Amino acid sequence: MEAYEKIVRDAIAGAPLARKLGIACEKVAVDRVVMRLPWTPEHTTVGDLVHGGAIAALVDVAATGACWATPDLEPGARGTTIGFSLSFLSAGRGVDLVADARVRRRGREICNGEVVVRDAKGGEVAQAIVTYKLSEPASR
Repeated sequence: MEAYEKIVRDAIAGAPLARKLGIACEKVAVDRVVMRLPWTPEHTTVGDLVHGGAIAALVDVAATGACWATPDLEPGARGTTIGFSLSFLSAGRGVDLVADARVRRRGREICNGEVVVRDAKGGEVAQAIVTYKLSEPASR
């Protein structure tokens, strides 16, 4: 397993919030991550409608993973989401949601990505454009 894949699986998908939501990392490749948010009544607003905040968390975790999915990481690197624009396209209703996050452009520190969230039938539920910052270790 590549070092970046271990970081994505253990530190990002394994972070406390991601674990609490049950987010699972399904695929890691350079500049691409696929993560799943399992359907559970705890993720809903009314009835079987998945809460937009749960979808936003899935987007953020998946985008973070994609930005960290690079063999060029320096030990001790740090990162943070700068911002994202999220559009809801349809409701997630009573099914797992899958986020496919890809890096569109990787600069020296700024990483731009896109995330598409789909339901179990492949229907698009949300899309996002994400800006993320990866920084060198603090000691430099």
